[in-house]
Amino acid sequence: MSDNSSEKDPDFAKRREEAMARVQLMDKDVIHANPEREQFFETVYEDAEGDAAAVPWADLEAKDKLDQWLKQNPNTGSNAIDVGCGLGDNAEAISAAGWDTVAFDFSPKAIDWAKTRFPDTSVEYHVADLFDLPRDWIGKFDLVHECYTMQSIPPETLEKSLPAIASLVAPGGTLLVYTRIREDGGEVDGPPWPLEESSAVKFSEHGFQLLELEEFTIERPGRQIPHKFFVWQKR
Repeated sequence: MSDNSSEKDPDFAKRREEAMARVQLMDKDVIHANPEREQFFETVYEDAEGDAAAVPWADLEAKDKLDQWLKQNPNTGSNAIDVGCGLGDNAEAISAAGWDTVAFDFSPKAIDWAKTRFPDTSVEYHVADLFDLPRDWIGKFDLVHECYTMQSIPPETLEKSLPAIASLVAPGGTLLVYTRIREDGGEVDGPPWPLEESSAVKFSEHGFQLLELEEFTIERPGRQIPHKFFVWQKR
């Protein structure tokens, strides 16, 4: 389904770690001047020069928790949207599972790259701003998938990003959230900014009921990263 070059390239993981270190330093001085970090994301994709290892969040495969959910929950709706789709792997997995899928990212370079990777795609890719969504997307989608978008911008933007994501879900629809997590008040020196426990469950304040929650840890060289995968339903 993808050009999963991470499996073919023995140096991919090493270049990924080096890229993560560079990216974490890239915009620390300008984060508060531009908390949505629009130019940051475009710069990362541009500087990558076609090497996905230089885009730290690009795995070149769908997240395993998403794959598992899709297999366990055959398509019961009609349409889906992938928030902050990056290079497109999660969106392609959703489409392959039978959903009419829209995917969007703020970065035109990311969208162009995704279309190049998947030239025969059925996914409808768009350049769009989470904070200025098309009106006809509001309340439209039976399935909404959000992976790492909220944690990629500073915590103060949650008051905008969380309700924006919630607004995409149709009544009775499902919202999947895949995120790093930290204890309330836990130290954080982003990017990224793992969500606090209390922030991660605030979808309940926007008309959602929590159906499932899975806690897990991802191993990285010298560190363990706590994660959670939420399944919400809009009332």
